Amino acid sequence: MSLPRSRIQSESDAPTPVTPASTYRLQLRPEFTFAAAEAAVPYLSSLGVSHLHLSPVLEAAPGSEHGYDVTDHARVREELGGEPGLRSLAAAARAHGLGLVLDIVPNHMAVPAPLRLNRPLWEVLRDGPDSPFARWFDIDWEAGGGQVLLPVLAGPVESCELKADGDVLRYGEQEFPLREGTAGLELPELLAAQWYRPAWWREARTDLNYRRFFTISDLIGVRVEDPEVFTATHAKVLELVRDGVVEGLRIDHVDGLADPEGYLRRLRAAAGPHCWVVVEKILARDERLPPAWPVAGTTGYDALHRVDGVFTDPDGAAELALRFAEFTGAAGWEPIAEACAREVLTGDLAAELGALERRAGPELAAGVRELLIAYPVYRPYPGEPEPDPGAVERAAAVAGPGAVAGVRELLLRDPAFAARFAQTSAALRAKSLEDRAFYRYAPLLSATEVGGDPGRPGVSAAEFHAYCERLERDWPRSGTVLSTHDTKRSADVRARISVLSQAPGAMEGAAGADPALAWTARQTALGLGEAPQAVPRLAEALLKGVREAGVRTSWTEPDEAYEATVAGCAPGPLELPAELAEAARANVLGMALLHLAMPGVPEVYQGAETEYRALVDPDNRRPARFPRETLARLDAGAAADGPAEEKLALTAAVLRLRRDRPELFTGYAPLAARGPAADHCLAFARSPGLVVVATRLAHRLGLAGGWRGTVLPLPPGRWVPLAGGAPYEGEAALPLLLAKSPALALVRT
Repeated sequence: MSLPRSRIQSESDAPTPVTPASTYRLQLRPEFTFAAAEAAVPYLSSLGVSHLHLSPVLEAAPGSEHGYDVTDHARVREELGGEPGLRSLAAAARAHGLGLVLDIVPNHMAVPAPLRLNRPLWEVLRDGPDSPFARWFDIDWEAGGGQVLLPVLAGPVESCELKADGDVLRYGEQEFPLREGTAGLELPELLAAQWYRPAWWREARTDLNYRRFFTISDLIGVRVEDPEVFTATHAKVLELVRDGVVEGLRIDHVDGLADPEGYLRRLRAAAGPHCWVVVEKILARDERLPPAWPVAGTTGYDALHRVDGVFTDPDGAAELALRFAEFTGAAGWEPIAEACAREVLTGDLAAELGALERRAGPELAAGVRELLIAYPVYRPYPGEPEPDPGAVERAAAVAGPGAVAGVRELLLRDPAFAARFAQTSAALRAKSLEDRAFYRYAPLLSATEVGGDPGRPGVSAAEFHAYCERLERDWPRSGTVLSTHDTKRSADVRARISVLSQAPGAMEGAAGADPALAWTARQTALGLGEAPQAVPRLAEALLKGVREAGVRTSWTEPDEAYEATVAGCAPGPLELPAELAEAARANVLGMALLHLAMPGVPEVYQGAETEYRALVDPDNRRPARFPRETLARLDAGAAADGPAEEKLALTAAVLRLRRDRPELFTGYAPLAARGPAADHCLAFARSPGLVVVATRLAHRLGLAGGWRGTVLPLPPGRWVPLAGGAPYEGEAALPLLLAKSPALALVRT
């Protein structure tokens, strides 16, 4: 099989930048190893993707189902098959014309059990600040009185059984290193003499003195901005890049780094210009990726928001917001978002806030707090301590102009404070929005997605086109996604839920003692439909949702009596009424087509090439099922039977076209329909040879009488549907063009 054209070069040429035609995300875990991925290579090659995107592959905590809890940067994970297994997968992929992209985790490492699996951390806890590994971790020794707080105990230290055993301290099955010369001391003196302090896990909220990933104390921040730490933690990954095993890198949680741009420049210099690099960076709706970053773009949540939004009816979404407020008594989006930010900052992130306030001084403490809460984006960039003037005004109204002005000045003159402020800002936005407010504000659940804007869920066709034109101009190699391991609902579930914005009356069936839970349960059930094991999966997602919302129960303060009632709120499988099911089909196919054909490098999440209905993790990390037989049957000429097979046929056709004719996927030009239903047609041209047409707001279209003579003027030439059929020239009548499918691609002959 020939290589994708984006990867072909002559032997005399210098390495050219890799640009995947598309990527396919595989979630590796002990139950799905490198060998299992290798077995899927022939199918994935036939599907049409050019690169396999692997979840983290370095050594992780035993049994980890995701791999983001790295314990050893120098080794490929043995539970997945080790380095021989990874290299074998790469060789098999290469033989089928595929490359590999790795997800890497520079921001943090695991605080694992057993702890000695993280050797650098073990040595720091044994030897203290003088350890050669002390520079690896963001530890505030002064704040901890010379000790690292370890929130590993089930209760107060006096109620826990700790004992010395040789050169380790034991607590149950856990063990911790003893400082040299302290093994013979009595327990109180022994604990006081260590470079760490074992503590009740609840103390982490206020007293933790190491940087962590969000609010997860089991993940300790790594100072990758230190050149020696960078070299040590990236040696194996860079070796894999140099050896040609890996052609691209996805950088996890770039906002957590002290200096994202500096890190990315060091990575680019080490990985070389040919390596495709994208960053997991959540951009607010009006925010832009820093143009100086030496990357291909983001992982694509900005695209997800636009694709979702253009299939959402803004008028219906506003009506749902009114109904939700009446039904639940909930406040609007902005008050809920601010309340959640205040709760998270002063509660879950109290230790991080305290560290900033100590550095700023008591007179600026209120300014630190209010400016963090007011920030409209995940984190400020260097030299831009306030990207939105309104943020300053909001903060000053509460903390006072003097305090806010003082913090802004401190951000400009103290790089260490600015870095920690930015890192805390990123954690605050993620925890307060994605993991709290999105679970409280639920008028339209399809809008409460990573990178989404629940207060403005709709995206006009003009805004979608403007985004695509900007993406093609500025970041044509950026990643785009619809479903990921972090999405709260897969694209197909969101496609079904977003139909409710066209029919708000469908929510009249919601009922229950907890109105917000009943509303969420009904929408989620309609989104999941009659999927396998729908009821237990829904119940699990609802339980996670009420804990994240933190209103009646939480992860740290569970109300067991209330939680026992949550499963009973999960309705039986709910299917959309027939007219809404047809509109959902239009959404599923339209979203898939736009995603695959728009500017950028599209990623297909495992299993999402066909109908894929998944809820929040761990539901969306279940082992993938590859529709090999169905694809083979479609390739043999069988007609697609139902929306799932329609989606698979469409996905394979466009992926193969991207791989075989990449020149078609350049440029971007909106196409405007003419006629009474023109607003329901979203169309654009890529290069002179590809046209994409999708139906938006199909239910409202049907209520208005259908296309009614609406036509789409095509660019000059003779156009043939990618799926086959009669050619078109000039003006295409949409009732005829879209008679078989609500979304199709046309290729010029």
